[in-house]
Amino acid sequence: QVQLVESGGGLVQAGGSLRLSCVASGRTFSRYDMAWFRQAPGNEREFVAAIARNGGITSYGDSAKGRFAVSRDNGKNTVYLQMNSLKPEDTAVYYCAADFLSGRSYPSDRLSEYDYWGRGTQVTVSS
Repeated sequence: QVQLVESGGGLVQAGGSLRLSCVASGRTFSRYDMAWFRQAPGNEREFVAAIARNGGITSYGDSAKGRFAVSRDNGKNTVYLQMNSLKPEDTAVYYCAADFLSGRSYPSDRLSEYDYWGRGTQVTVSS
């Protein structure tokens, strides 16, 4: 089992930045691929970004490319999402997710691959 707790959400004006954090407890963090997803009201949960266990490979959803950056610190059991140039359409609840010993060489962008989820942190971008 692993517990994930997100933080760093809030209200920001369009064009601003936020950095989300997700702290993991439980099993060895370095065995997990980690990802961020988001869900806006009335929408399906959407892939934002993912990072491999050792941090060497990252991937991004189309909405995040060029604006967001995912990183991790295995010594602190933490994954981050730096979000820049925020837009009102980025407004959503952002969830951290963990994929334990995936067996792949790259982190997945599929919800179904992730075993553990945090409760989310709200990000609201005003225009």
